[in-house]
This record gives sequence, structure tokens and C-alpha cells, in this order.
Amino acid sequence: MAKEIMVSIECTSYNHEDFIAEALDSMLMQRTDFAYEILIHDDASTDRTAEIIRSYEQKYPEIIKPIYQTENQYSKDVLVELFNLERAKGKYMAVCEGDDYWTDPYKLQKQVDYMEAHPECSMCVHAAERVSAVTQKTVSTIRPSHKDKIYSVEEVIEGGGELFATNSIVYSLEKIPEMPEYYLNATIGDYPLVICGALNGTLFYMDQNMAAYRVDVKGSWTDVQVSDVAKKQKHLQEVAAMLDEINAYTNFKYDHVISRTKKRDRFYVLLKQLKIKETLKRGYRQFYMRPEFFRRVLKRITI
Repeated sequence: MAKEIMVSIECTSYNHEDFIAEALDSMLMQRTDFAYEILIHDDASTDRTAEIIRSYEQKYPEIIKPIYQTENQYSKDVLVELFNLERAKGKYMAVCEGDDYWTDPYKLQKQVDYMEAHPECSMCVHAAERVSAVTQKTVSTIRPSHKDKIYSVEEVIEGGGELFATNSIVYSLEKIPEMPEYYLNATIGDYPLVICGALNGTLFYMDQNMAAYRVDVKGSWTDVQVSDVAKKQKHLQEVAAMLDEINAYTNFKYDHVISRTKKRDRFYVLLKQLKIKETLKRGYRQFYMRPEFFRRVLKRITI
């Protein structure tokens, strides 16, 4: 008798022929005492991605469950993550996009063990490396804390979309059975998802490096959407709109941190535009004095 599926792995892919095999191998290497499924959504790739996925599907038909689109859904403003969410059979959902990969064979087991022992936990994340798709070398580490930690809603909101690696996320489908409107309306998925996790239980950060998050991927969301100042500014306007929705959704419980976060984001756009005089105006000068400024400014103004 087949084991009941404990974890559904959500994998969205588009033109990832250079990366998808490594992503799938990292999922298949997971050593667990529970069953898991790999839900892949290929969004009508124009390269060999679908062909590679089919070869894995043939080898592991009980684990790998693909959807092959014939027309690109993302270009039609369809939220492609929902294709996998709606068919998930697991108690938990793990996220790993087709150009990323996991590095620890016990990653899923460790996260599930923690969440099973702490039923109040709605989401578990961990440290990861940023790896260049060009050089294949580690360029930095996503490690928001140097110890295990439960993050508050305020910390998650202020941390922004880069606080945690997307492919470190495991969340409870019992605590988050469907996505709220602010997630469905957002142009990005990871930032509102972790906020949703924090709002629906505790969000636990595990200080172990267990994944690789690729950067410098040609055609990726970051490459397309935030590659220059104008696009970065538009992106932050969309983030601000999402935060306004969350503010209303939570009855303005987090208004202070949301207002501060929006102002900080505008501050970094001004820096990127080299509008230094404007950053020295009242309301923005505070960000020069914050401890994280020197740690974050170089990364933010060079993205």
C-alpha cells in the first residue's frame, strides 16, 4: 500500500533546459521517512525543458507529475503557481523553481520534523547560497540570522522579498489552504507568500544552508522586471500596492511597519537614481542611520 503523501513540491519552469535536471535531481535525492510528490508546471517552454521533464516523468511516474502547457500562461497574467497548488495532495508544500536546486538530502525531513513537532508553525525556511548561473560560483549567502529564529510579522514585512530564499520555503497547506486576495493580486509570489505564512502561524527560520538560489539567469523574473532603474521603480510601486492591500486585510494592525517599509524602498530607489539631495530630506535621513544601511546599500543600488 502506497504511503500517504506528506509533501507536495511545487516547481514552476520556463525555458530552464540548462537547470531543470539539476533541480529535479536535488528533489529526488531527498531522504525522507514519508512520501512526496513533485508537481511541475512547464509554461510552454520553447527549449528542451519539457523534453527533459518527460524523461524524468518516465523514470519516476509515481513521483513526478507534470503539466505541459501549450500556450504560455504567465504572458496571459495567469498565476501559474495555482496550477500546482490546486492539485497538491500533501500536508505541506515545498517550493523549488526550475532554475534552483537543493543541496541537502535531508532538507525536507528536517523541515517537516520541525513542523510536525510544532503544530503552530505555518512556514519553515532556511539559509541558502546565491549561485551565479554564469560562473556557477557562490556570490553570496541568504542568511538573515546566525541562529534559529521565529520571525514576527513585522520582521517579515520589513525584511522584504529578499529576506528568505524562495526555494527554502515549506508551508502548511492546512494553515494556508488557499491564497488571500493580496497574494492573488500581487505581481510577485515569494514576498506575499512569506507574509501570509507569518500571518497564519509562526514562521521558523532554520539556520542551515540547504539550497542554492540562482541569480544572473537570463530571462528570469528578476532579469526582466528589475534590470534597470525604471523597472525597479515600477516594481517597488507594485510592492507598495501589495503592502497597502495587506494593510487593509489586517485592519491596519501593521500600518507603522508597512509605512516605514514603503518609505525605505523609495529611499533606495532615490539612491539608485543618485538623487542624494532628496535622500537627505526629512523622513529619509533616518535610513542612513540604521545599522543595516551599510550592509544593504551596495546590493540594492547595484541590482
